[in-house]
Amino acid sequence: MPAALALAALVGAACSGSGGTSGSASPTTASVGPAAESTSATLQQQAPATSSTSPGPVVTAGAVTTVTPVATTVDPNAPSTLPRLPANKNVYDAAGANQFSPAVAGARRLVYVPSAKAGHGIVEVIDQDTLQVVDTFDAGSLAQHVVPSWDLKTLYVTASGSNRLVPIDPTTGKPGPGIKVARPYNLYFTPDGTKAVVQAEQLKRIDYYDPHTWQLLSSVKSGCSGNNHADWSADGTYFLVTCEFSGELLKVDTASGEIIAKLALGYHAMPQDVRLVPDGSKFYVADMANDGVWIVDGATFQVTGLIPTGRGAHGIYPSRDGRSMYVANRGRHMNEEGRRSHEGDGSVSVVDPTTDTVTATWTIPGGGSPDMGGVSADGTRLWLSGRYDAEVYVFDTTTGALITRIPTQTQPHGLLVWPQPGRYSLGHTGNMR
Repeated sequence: MPAALALAALVGAACSGSGGTSGSASPTTASVGPAAESTSATLQQQAPATSSTSPGPVVTAGAVTTVTPVATTVDPNAPSTLPRLPANKNVYDAAGANQFSPAVAGARRLVYVPSAKAGHGIVEVIDQDTLQVVDTFDAGSLAQHVVPSWDLKTLYVTASGSNRLVPIDPTTGKPGPGIKVARPYNLYFTPDGTKAVVQAEQLKRIDYYDPHTWQLLSSVKSGCSGNNHADWSADGTYFLVTCEFSGELLKVDTASGEIIAKLALGYHAMPQDVRLVPDGSKFYVADMANDGVWIVDGATFQVTGLIPTGRGAHGIYPSRDGRSMYVANRGRHMNEEGRRSHEGDGSVSVVDPTTDTVTATWTIPGGGSPDMGGVSADGTRLWLSGRYDAEVYVFDTTTGALITRIPTQTQPHGLLVWPQPGRYSLGHTGNMR
């Protein structure tokens, strides 16, 4: 489906949301002023808030109104410290098959599967070669994701219900003492590695930490409900954040950490994962209620189309060669834990990012609920958690066949396949560049 196809026709082709017809309206944008949205947190570990910018003049560019920051303590003519793009302009080129950094030498070939249930969260550890669970450890309530650090030397479990991160030594696969962090639903890192970006979803905040001391540097109110997933532009100057429960996207300035624009995706939208396509020209945003992937122009901050994939579109992962994007479709909408049928429930859509079309659909015999995960280092396997079925799926990326399903604890969520190729991690379940 070409991106230029009329949005109204695309939304009409999407399935209905839970509890009624989706009927999404056209996406709209609104400005968000940094001065109105910033706030200081009152956590025990808070350090004095810092900022490198101050609010500047309001500028209107097309249909998007943004606030342009004016540099105060940063020299705008200083050379960029952001990693440079590969010559072929594939943002994931340095994360090709088996292109390991020396930083992951000695890391065990394991898959870390967190349980998202409240009260008592655990992480199960699976051996990639034997496909067997080889270890289990406590992580804390609402253990949501396992995230590699920017320097690839530590893995973190985000246990939002316990207000902590649990570090894992990837050479042993064993956890260390918890680190106090407020409501860390999801964890990211700026492209230069100087800040950890915590999506404190339950507090409706984006918190910025020193990734070495874990002192809080600053905090910004999200101005939306359910801020959780994020990804960066090709040049690293801004990132997009999805707001699951208010159906919005945020555009955030990397240098200042301030929200510079907001985009409403429409009635009943429920955006989940967001990923930049390999050529850096646009973002894909999975929408669990509209059963597909929005196409978003990051520069203009406008939606240009919707790619219908499957019921409950949730996670997005690039192939190792950058030619495909794998979209995990849960097979259910929010709170639909029971299967509607045994046919077509839960699938993976293979999307060509150059044509914005679905080229293949991988099904799960008997149904399933593929949620989040990642691609193996050699690119031959796609690992996904089965959110509502207490299992992990392993797909053959060449044939699309399901290799196996591994039983786990209740509600497995953001699993991490490790080690991964790449120079550095932007966070989440292995957003490598």
